[in-house]
Amino acid sequence: MRVGIIGHEGLSDLTEMLVRGELWQLVTGYGAYELVGVGCLAAGPETWFAQAVLDHGGRIEVIVPASAGRAGAFGVAGRTGQRLLNEAKAVHRLAPVEHGGLGDDTGRALVGMIDELIAVWDGRPGPGPAGVVEAARRAGLFVQVVWPRGSESP
Repeated sequence: MRVGIIGHEGLSDLTEMLVRGELWQLVTGYGAYELVGVGCLAAGPETWFAQAVLDHGGRIEVIVPASAGRAGAFGVAGRTGQRLLNEAKAVHRLAPVEHGGLGDDTGRALVGMIDELIAVWDGRPGPGPAGVVEAARRAGLFVQVVWPRGSESP
């Protein structure tokens, strides 16, 4: 089962604790050997999810936007992101638009690679998770929204 993750960055400590608990419950609902977590390793829910997948015995794959490749870095979140990137079974570097690739459209790439999506999202429209959730639903994917009671919007 290929499960993608998208989520708000910059969440409070309280929200982090609540979200991490719910992500762990979701991750452990999958068989460890069948689980592949897919995401970009942005700070927050994406790295928390990746770590939970690895702790459960699953595998992770990372999507890297084209602009990160041009800069010579992978654009992952700090030391934690770099450590997780090193543990990834696959790294999908997006090709630049001028070469026929998706460029920095990591959301579209994510939706094309997964069977289900977990969205750590407060349900508000706007930039961030909302567009990826909409694209996943249009593609017929199951979307699990994670926003525990007591969570604080960024």
